[in-house]
Amino acid sequence: MDWGRAKNVLIYAFLLLNLVLGYQLWMDYREQVGSNLDVTSLSESTQQLMEENGIQVLSPIPTDTPQLPKINYIYSAEAQGEPVSLEQPVDTKLVYSDMKEFRAALEGKITDLGNYRHDEPSDKENIFIFRPLVQKEWPMFNVQLEFIHESQKIHAFRAPVFEILQSSDMEEQKVLPASKALETLIERNFIPPDSAVRDIQLGYYGQLFNTEDQLAAPTWRFTLDHGEMIYVQGISGDVLTPKSDTTKE
Repeated sequence: MDWGRAKNVLIYAFLLLNLVLGYQLWMDYREQVGSNLDVTSLSESTQQLMEENGIQVLSPIPTDTPQLPKINYIYSAEAQGEPVSLEQPVDTKLVYSDMKEFRAALEGKITDLGNYRHDEPSDKENIFIFRPLVQKEWPMFNVQLEFIHESQKIHAFRAPVFEILQSSDMEEQKVLPASKALETLIERNFIPPDSAVRDIQLGYYGQLFNTEDQLAAPTWRFTLDHGEMIYVQGISGDVLTPKSDTTKE
């Protein structure tokens, strides 16, 4: 055996391995930095608080500030009733891979399924959560369509009973920037130390009262890494947490 040649082969193999590992580390670093690039849109004092408290933002911070009205709607969670079984179970993989095929598989079972969007941060064990969309874009965080699954098959669903009421007196107003809403949460200690914000979405949210007619406003929803969701009303800037279901001035 030519040991000198074998030695050279081993050296080149180790060099190649080091190059591959170095590239992977560089890509991981780049991804980590990229996930926090939006933090520069926050004030210096907020960024300092984040550093002191070990708070990370792992989701892009949306820059859109659309003009949206409040909405009136009718909804009761109790009115959803019992789950409806599917004669033909549907593969759960379609929820993530092909929504068009997923909707086709459930055609005729659920009214206006095309106007719903999967809300992955809200998913529960064995339940996929979908939200109806306002203006085909903004999810209603209070209302949910449930798909119940087991063994990688969706076996049943529970559809919401709700109606968005037509109203001509709801003025459209510019929504508070997501960066400002996030600053409020950090500076007022709504986000615990050593937490990460993993999802930021704009939708509609309102406190549920014991009345048929409900009111929802454009609202930023911030989902933390341990699953807690905090809402900032997009017009007034008030903070609302589902735990207390009360507004924090």
